[in-house]
Amino acid sequence: MSILWLKLRMWLLVAVLFSIVYGIVVLVAASLGMVNFWFYLGLSLVMMLIQYMVGPKLIEWTMRVKYVSAAEYPELHAMVSGLAQRAQIPVPRVAIADIDIPNAFAFGRWKSDGRVCVTKGIMNLLSEDELRAVLGHEISHLKNRDVLTITLLSVIPIILYRIAINTLYYGGGRRRGGGNAALIGMAAMLFYFITNLLVLYASRIREYFADRGSVSLGSAPNYLATALYKLVYGSARADKDSLKQVEGLKAFFVNDPSQALNEIRDLRQLDLDKSGTIDASELAALSSKKVQLGFGEKLLEVMSTHPSMLKRIKQLSTYS
Repeated sequence: MSILWLKLRMWLLVAVLFSIVYGIVVLVAASLGMVNFWFYLGLSLVMMLIQYMVGPKLIEWTMRVKYVSAAEYPELHAMVSGLAQRAQIPVPRVAIADIDIPNAFAFGRWKSDGRVCVTKGIMNLLSEDELRAVLGHEISHLKNRDVLTITLLSVIPIILYRIAINTLYYGGGRRRGGGNAALIGMAAMLFYFITNLLVLYASRIREYFADRGSVSLGSAPNYLATALYKLVYGSARADKDSLKQVEGLKAFFVNDPSQALNEIRDLRQLDLDKSGTIDASELAALSSKKVQLGFGEKLLEVMSTHPSMLKRIKQLSTYS
């Protein structure tokens, strides 16, 4: 899966999403009139703008984020600063989240407002090279404006959901358009589920981009592979209460902690010498193997913001 193929898939996905919106516009214009559609579009955009602007504060509160100075964490600041300079973006603020689950995330409204945060649980789990690889992944998210991209794409299923609810449950279909309006409502609900899955797919593509970005910023693929491997094990050991606390924001994480127990079995096979790491030779051995997921694993991936961890590490093996 080359970077060009990833880009092509992303552009095709965007084209499909906006084609669906265009089709809904035509249907609404024919049966309900354009007034309803523009109202839903405007309302959805306003809600997404509010969410986008207040989002960082919500993340800080939920994740118990504390911004730290270079005097407090000089090594962490040095890594983030060096990676940001290589990525040619403004140096983001550095923070620690008072969460035991090992992970890291990036957030912010725009490049100059970027923040990179690591959890307490990750600090003693990864080596310096592995932590730098994870931070490179997060810096790449900021460089690629992934938060903005996914936020904007998320407007589409929200619009479809509001059209469906109005026409099916709040009398929109009875006031004007009759049976045709009811059909539009059912179609909108169907496409709401489809576009929601497509937005999740877009999120998974962005994770592949960020993994590639980490390598482009100087981290060896096996360091990121080992970091991902360790994060899965660390997440699997987390208690259920800790997982519940981050459920609503796990899309920001490097990996999906709630999927860790399902991913351990496959990842254990990659550590051939049982050292707890995936070295360059083990990653190279994976590059010649064919990765196949069972039906259950494929279904879980379709409903997730993150790709299968086995597939991600397999992809990393092609960069070595």
